[in-house]
Amino acid sequence: MSELKYYMNSTISGSDFIMKVCLDWYSLRLRVDDYRGNIYAIIKEINRLAKKNFFTKSFVKVRSEHWRSFLSRGFMVEGVYSGYFRGSDAYCMSFYYDERRRISNQWKKEDEILQRVLRLSIQTDKPLLPDSFVLRKATSEDASILSRLYGSIFVSYPTPVHDPAYLSSVMEEGSLFYIVEKEGQIVSAASAEINYTDYNAEMTDCVTLPQFRGHGFMRLLIYVLGEKLKDQRIYNLYSLARSQSFGMNAALHQLGYMYSGRLTQNCRIAGAYEDMCLWVKNGG
Repeated sequence: MSELKYYMNSTISGSDFIMKVCLDWYSLRLRVDDYRGNIYAIIKEINRLAKKNFFTKSFVKVRSEHWRSFLSRGFMVEGVYSGYFRGSDAYCMSFYYDERRRISNQWKKEDEILQRVLRLSIQTDKPLLPDSFVLRKATSEDASILSRLYGSIFVSYPTPVHDPAYLSSVMEEGSLFYIVEKEGQIVSAASAEINYTDYNAEMTDCVTLPQFRGHGFMRLLIYVLGEKLKDQRIYNLYSLARSQSFGMNAALHQLGYMYSGRLTQNCRIAGAYEDMCLWVKNGG
């Protein structure tokens, strides 16, 4: 399946600005990952692009010196990517073009889940791998099996992880995938999408088959990915976890990631828009 049916990364420029954007038609949102130039011209162009594409949300990774400028134009802070820009913070600031996208009906439930997670003790030691399971790095040869794993769990997902060609392409571009196997069957997987410009990485594409949950595989995968990123001198790590997933949020918290905000109806997963918790870890 073509990536363009989901999203397109693009560089947009004007006479006094330039910015890197993701046009995300699948989740009806505009994401701005970096920019420079006239801030108010940038904000104007963000709103123009969002309306042109009938998006219902824009969110921007805003440099710390500019968040007040975005606030003055109606954007709101939903989270903070601590250390995102080579050690400087990025404020996740959003603008909603549809009231229905702005409202979350699960916020109180998600608050309760978060409080349960935050009461858990931190466990930063490497989790043990149970006997009969194998941990290894995935390669493009695993793409077909991985795609079936993702397809069996997610009715919908922000990226086309059910497409083997897509998985192969992101591996070739530098994303790290690690998997846990049992007798040749992939039972759990996670990846790190690396930003070599700002020296950070997103822990993403996390999945475990239901019958194999409870073994701590996700904590192990995220731990190992973090260690591999240290080898590349990538120390700023972050992840967006579904706010209603106790297990995923618990894994990040216990590994020392700090809760840093919640993004309302941020992307389509499993057939619906979901709120996402932002977790950040600095220093590897």
